[in-house]
Amino acid sequence: MPAWWAIYHGCSHANHADGPVPSSNPLMSIPAGTLTPLRNFGTNPTNIAMNVYRPTNVKGPNPALLVALHYCGGTAQAYFSGTQFRALADQRGFVVLYGQAPNDMNCWDITSRASLTHNGGSDSLAIANAVRYAISNWNVDPEKVFVVGTSSGAMMVNVLSGAYPDIFKGGAAFAGSALGCLTANMPQFPMDDCQAGRKNLTAQVWGDRAREAYPGYTGPYPRLQFWHGTADTALNYNNLAEEIKQWTNVHGISQTATSVQQNTPRNNWTKSVYGTGQVQGFSGQGAGHGLPESGSGQEAVALDFFGLV
Repeated sequence: MPAWWAIYHGCSHANHADGPVPSSNPLMSIPAGTLTPLRNFGTNPTNIAMNVYRPTNVKGPNPALLVALHYCGGTAQAYFSGTQFRALADQRGFVVLYGQAPNDMNCWDITSRASLTHNGGSDSLAIANAVRYAISNWNVDPEKVFVVGTSSGAMMVNVLSGAYPDIFKGGAAFAGSALGCLTANMPQFPMDDCQAGRKNLTAQVWGDRAREAYPGYTGPYPRLQFWHGTADTALNYNNLAEEIKQWTNVHGISQTATSVQQNTPRNNWTKSVYGTGQVQGFSGQGAGHGLPESGSGQEAVALDFFGLV
């Protein structure tokens, strides 16, 4: 039976120069070119594992940070090895945090009230605290903090964007679902309404769910990019439209795309841009659940969207 948890192929306004990170920065004591456990990074309610990848040439003195989150059934090591974010970090000089979920089937907590609430606890708070640690201890540029994820990790991208918009400036969700869509962290058989693509809510309802994750917040929300394949049998393709509804509402922009480009960034993919680019959607004709696709360059498209060039 299809299992969305297991199917996987294996812009700053701060004015900083791009000189090297000073040798006195504690970041430089972390071994370069390898995945290194990060410990004692702050309150960690669910005891997630966090790992850091420091490229040899970090673009500094205030580097950018990418948080990369695996799918259910995955690990930090698998996402490190199976995607191009590591190679792109080497090329572009940003630091990567690879989280690892502690829960059943290694799924992220994307349903509990704690995780869906700013500073409420659970996995989302642990991830946020790892980023706060990086900003405080490694002089990471707080205007260059981004998050990417696949499947369960993509769902956590949505959660973090709603619960911690003060921390994350952009996100890319590969085969995910809107914040507040699923009723369980693990896949359900038979599929629940969200997983099966039957949860069709208004943009206002979706937007309210995102805003409820950080009550009273009045600041900007991250720009977001969503990817989904039409042939995804693990997490229905209809979830792409629900994500777009949610975040166009949060950003206060139209659900009607301002531009649509066929065969972008490759054949059989269609790129839709909303507003002035606050939200982007990528629809893959015939693509399945295993995103980003191997050798597709989709990771680089996400980083370009963030301005990590």
